[in-house]
Amino acid sequence: MNWKSLYPLLRKEFVLEFRQRYAISGIVLYVFSMVFVVYIASIQVAPPVWNVLFWLIVLFASINAVVKSFVQESGARQLYYYQLADPVVLVLAKIIYNTLLLLVLSGLAFGAYSVVAGNPVKDLPLFSLVLVLGSLGFSIAFTFIASIAAKADNSATLMAILSFPVILPILLTLVRLSAISLRLLQDTSYTRDIINLLAIDAILITLVFVLFPYIWKD
Repeated sequence: MNWKSLYPLLRKEFVLEFRQRYAISGIVLYVFSMVFVVYIASIQVAPPVWNVLFWLIVLFASINAVVKSFVQESGARQLYYYQLADPVVLVLAKIIYNTLLLLVLSGLAFGAYSVVAGNPVKDLPLFSLVLVLGSLGFSIAFTFIASIAAKADNSATLMAILSFPVILPILLTLVRLSAISLRLLQDTSYTRDIINLLAIDAILITLVFVLFPYIWKD
């Protein structure tokens, strides 16, 4: 396995993003549009509603951000990558890039959402950790599902069907952890939830490394 190709592949993802600025611009516009809708609907948002709406915004922004990971790759480009790069290194580069992208989007969503709907977060370090874990989990899950959906003709529908059972336990755990950081739940044993979230991420990343080479060969 040639790990030296990780940096060039990761750099390629950033270069393509800067060349196709409409992609990130559209995602950022989506985030701020959703936040503006919340502002128009009600300025005073109760903390439980704030928590759920925030993760819905991040979830759909993550789907829009990661779905293009493999769909935008042409067949000729995929063949070129297949000849040069190891599939595990290729998918790892995409996961790292998507994680960084989702971290930026989550930070933008939190900042904009806090301005228009208030900031009920009481434990900011825990909430920041939840954002990092959420970005990592969404990145791994959606990157892998996008690689499968890209092989189908109706990739958007297939991705929606495959995403639901995979992303649901991650989303429920994130909502619970952020509720603890908002002091909506008095639970001092949230370390168990963090371990569960890390375990889900570990299982997903293992599946990606095992199955993606077979998907890439198809």
